[in-house]
Amino acid sequence: MTFKEFNFKDTLNQAINDAGFTEPSPVQKDSIPIILEGLDMIGQAQTGTGKTAAFGLPIIQMMDGKSKVEALVIVPTRELAMQVSDELFRFGKTAGLKTATVYGGTSYNRQIDRIEQANIIVATPGRLQDLLKSKKIDIKPKFVVLDEADEMLDMGFLDEIKNIFTYLPKDRQTLMFSATMPKQIKLLAQQILNNPKSVTITKSERTNTNIAQKFYVVADYERDDALLRLIDYKNPSKCIIFCRMKKEVDRLSSYMTSQGFKVAALHGDMEQKQREHTIRSFKQGLVEIFI
Repeated sequence: MTFKEFNFKDTLNQAINDAGFTEPSPVQKDSIPIILEGLDMIGQAQTGTGKTAAFGLPIIQMMDGKSKVEALVIVPTRELAMQVSDELFRFGKTAGLKTATVYGGTSYNRQIDRIEQANIIVATPGRLQDLLKSKKIDIKPKFVVLDEADEMLDMGFLDEIKNIFTYLPKDRQTLMFSATMPKQIKLLAQQILNNPKSVTITKSERTNTNIAQKFYVVADYERDDALLRLIDYKNPSKCIIFCRMKKEVDRLSSYMTSQGFKVAALHGDMEQKQREHTIRSFKQGLVEIFI
């Protein structure tokens, strides 16, 4: 199956070609026809299955591009908001569609200005609820997506999500994606979805099946040396290291820098501008190691 079989408009086909897509992933193949029919949907799919294109492409296909804020995507974190917004911008730019990314830690006024110009909003629950409750924005999206719903549940955003939906029009198409389906997510789906179709992607159908996972048992005092040996041996062009605590991120960042590596650190105590600069530097290849 190819994307041409979905009969997307020319501008969207151009964006798909520019993105280097050749054939739809399982979640895209199963979800896109349902969404194009205008039906609500609940999709159980892991990260790495191509979810953003699965909902983004059909939504952009159905948007008229004239109405402001036709689509709203709610995600758990600001980093994911930026990632999803970037991808939707790539899909929609050939049709002249604009996206706005909404999250905490930045100027309200600047975000409101962007929302007023946008066709698509990608938002985190806390800041979106603040803007709606304070009546700083009034949006009537035709399409609403709740992405990584179980992550939002784990982060304690369930009440915010329920409250946000009280501000949204009843006449809408709603899509929910979640890697797992705990009881509270199923109950939420019953409240916000209307006779939804279901799509489930098994682990064997994930798109990132070429990832090999290994673990090494290392004594605490040997970790730094072991990490250096591993990086020297593998010689990766880019490397991401996760740490358990913020102070460990700072310590390891200083250590790896002292060993001659180009390093960028990221954690929650950093200013948002600094976080964005760090992510951008890593994406552009200006740093080798992202901690």
